[in-house]
Amino acid sequence: MIVEEIMKSDVATLSPTDTIANAMALMELRKIRHIPIINNEQHLVGLVTIAKIREATPSIFHANEHPEILKKPLETIMEKNVITGHPLDFVEETAALFYEHKISCIPIINNKKLVGIVTETDLLRTMIELTGVHQPSSQIEIRVPNISGVLCEIAGIIRNRHANILSVLVYPDKKDDQYKILVIRVQMMNPTGLIQELKDAGYQVLWPNLPGISQ
Repeated sequence: MIVEEIMKSDVATLSPTDTIANAMALMELRKIRHIPIINNEQHLVGLVTIAKIREATPSIFHANEHPEILKKPLETIMEKNVITGHPLDFVEETAALFYEHKISCIPIINNKKLVGIVTETDLLRTMIELTGVHQPSSQIEIRVPNISGVLCEIAGIIRNRHANILSVLVYPDKKDDQYKILVIRVQMMNPTGLIQELKDAGYQVLWPNLPGISQ
């Protein structure tokens, strides 16, 4: 999946000369927390977030005492060293940028112009859709040897049960690098028979550990 498939293309923007008050009003109107700042050529020059505004403005209890602060141009508070992405970037690589740099959004640039934005919410929604947790299903975790062909064999067992695989996640076994953990979500509400078949085939099912199912 690429960024173009999940980004918002209807991006609310402001210019560097707009004020903090303008940004606060736009955030309230659009129910957003990030505003890319662009110049007359539609080039990204900065980013204003709700956190930046909170740092720059007085407490709500003292706002009337410092009205001049709300009149400051956004260029005085905006983040200028902005991490950006491209519409053809892979979603997982973009997610890694969020994790590595502890950021909450990434403006998307194409031909030097702002074309979209991806936020933490977009990534979370995408992860939910990719893993299939929003659909009626069951999750099965299996500890398997870290060798080729294992996933194919397990998929064959699931196919024989006429179950549909919604997603597969793989991560290393932290206790033994000779093994890995497969997290498979299948489109069935009662996986008891499938779990028994997996165990009969010699696989170690970590979850769910159902009563009455042989270990």
